[in-house]
Amino acid sequence: MFRILANDGIDPIGKQLLEKAGFQVDTDHIPQAELFEGLKRYDGITVRSATKLRQDLIDACPNIKLIGRGGVGMDNIDVDYAKGKGIAVVNTPAASSLSVAELVFAHLFTGIRFLQDANRKMPAEGNSKFNDLKKAYAKGVELRGKRIGIIGFGRIGRETARVALGLGMEVLAYDLFEVPAELDIQLAGNITVTCPIKALNIDQVIKESDFISLHVPFCEKPVLGKEEFDSMKDGVGIVNCSRGGTIDEEALIEALNSGKVAFAGLDVFDNEPNPRQDLLSHPKVSLTPHIGASTNEAQERIGTELANLIIDFFKTIKV
Repeated sequence: MFRILANDGIDPIGKQLLEKAGFQVDTDHIPQAELFEGLKRYDGITVRSATKLRQDLIDACPNIKLIGRGGVGMDNIDVDYAKGKGIAVVNTPAASSLSVAELVFAHLFTGIRFLQDANRKMPAEGNSKFNDLKKAYAKGVELRGKRIGIIGFGRIGRETARVALGLGMEVLAYDLFEVPAELDIQLAGNITVTCPIKALNIDQVIKESDFISLHVPFCEKPVLGKEEFDSMKDGVGIVNCSRGGTIDEEALIEALNSGKVAFAGLDVFDNEPNPRQDLLSHPKVSLTPHIGASTNEAQERIGTELANLIIDFFKTIKV
């Protein structure tokens, strides 16, 4: 019997599929420092973003045959090193795309109507300053007809584009790889509509967009720093549901304070799980605690896909 440690959890449907196939699945979390010993009891491990699988841990656990990542980014795993050791590394890149895209627009709708600030102030000031608050939040804008720049046009970037197109926005896209000239979007009643995408270089996307959404993996250097903020339109909105470190947070705060950036929606941060306090308390920042893929539907899809990948792999292993 193969033993799998789901160290960051797995949806019940995924656990059920694995157990039905004859696997033992443990979901009790083992702290990072204790994995050097604890992981030696298992043949495979699944993680999300919390658990790190670096070279030293991989070397300490030669029994591990498979590493599964429930989600897209694998910057918490030394993938090439693991593969070089003969360990299979799998992930579920498509399962959470829609959930992340919808969160992007939750932040966008929040920012354009000042909901993040209204939700902070109304409980304290709603009775005494209702009319003042009403005036303060009376200059919202609409998304329809605006330009959204999507930096990183993989699965999640494209799903974000589909939502934007459905809202009547113009999509400006940049990616290291080829950007399609158009995308199909699915409407109610199984109606498919083909919409154009405008592929630009990254500088053009940054300069021409009314809103910018990041969908890139972890980078050694921030994608958006002071120089990039300076070149943006005045009053731009920024959303980051990709990875911490892709925005220079100090430069972002300066741009928010100056008015260059009208608002930011952040699901990821440099110093997780302890983001800087001036971001958490900023009246122009909409906040979520790294929950892009955390919907019931996405977790079911991730659990099912991950379980099937594990089952298919271990069918090739002789006991």
